[in-house]
Amino acid sequence: MNHNTPLSPRPLSHLAEAHRRVLTAAQLRAHGVSAAETTEQCRTGGPWQQLLPGVFLLHPGPPTSEERLHAVLLYAARPPAPRRLPGVPAQPTAQQPHRPVYAEAVITGPAALTLHGFAATPPLLSLERIDVLVPRLRRLRSTGCVRIVRTADLPAPESVTGLPVAPVPRALADAVAGLDDADTVRRLLTEAVRGGHCEPAAVVRELTDAKLLTRPHVVDAVDSLLAEGRAIAEDRLYRMVREYGLPDPVWNVDLRLAGGPHLGGLDAYWPDQAVALELDTRAPRANDDAEWSEYARRREYLERLGITVVHITPRKLRDAPDQQATVVRTALMAAADRDPAAYVVVLPR
Repeated sequence: MNHNTPLSPRPLSHLAEAHRRVLTAAQLRAHGVSAAETTEQCRTGGPWQQLLPGVFLLHPGPPTSEERLHAVLLYAARPPAPRRLPGVPAQPTAQQPHRPVYAEAVITGPAALTLHGFAATPPLLSLERIDVLVPRLRRLRSTGCVRIVRTADLPAPESVTGLPVAPVPRALADAVAGLDDADTVRRLLTEAVRGGHCEPAAVVRELTDAKLLTRPHVVDAVDSLLAEGRAIAEDRLYRMVREYGLPDPVWNVDLRLAGGPHLGGLDAYWPDQAVALELDTRAPRANDDAEWSEYARRREYLERLGITVVHITPRKLRDAPDQQATVVRTALMAAADRDPAAYVVVLPR
């Protein structure tokens, strides 16, 4: 017995009945199948086939979309370390308990978006290549239907149908990196926001990190994305005020001191209580620090005038509208205990 010989070989009939019929050479060895037997099974007209280097499909027909995904991940994942028992040589195993099966491999790009439910990306079987993120120092090459995408920052995957899939913002950035068509990019970004998959700021952050905002067609799509995101956030704000029984504010107004300077625009304002609400739909770009400084300066000035400023992000409106309604209601109720605010002129924006 050598170190590659499993302690309890399993018959080929067991493999034929297995639910998952995509295995690596190491997993086959763990089931008692030698390299010579694997080669024989994969002969022309044989019952098995090799999908990728070291990855085998245990039936002769075309792989399903699920089988392709498993094959790609098995090829790209870091193999599990063999378990060692006292006095027993290391044994290869098909799967290690309490260890991710697909370590250091994450599906991204169009395939990930399709798994997340995007309608603007092709069906999985229509994709010629499936993008997989791996750490930058992994020694792998793209081959067959797998395209290796190296990264210094492997994202924490989300589980979709039991597979490790990149979060939508990262998958979008990886998909956009390979697209030159402005309409396709715009459709993907719009669906991400309109479909409730993520907030615009998260998408822009990933596009910025990927250095894609130097491409004019991506910048144009981002402008459309931000407009779409603001419209959705405003609609959520209207619903929050209505559904949680808040007093009606005046919407989308500018404030100005009587005979004095312009104080800025607001998404909602309650004049009787001097409570202002602003939606933060800023996207993280190169001038973000300057924008935030300007926002903070304006907020501080309004509060010196006795105006309470409530700051709400689109994500908070989406995830916890009840909490945001409580914040606004508390600010309105506290107005009775404050000194009167300075007189300001309220103008339509």
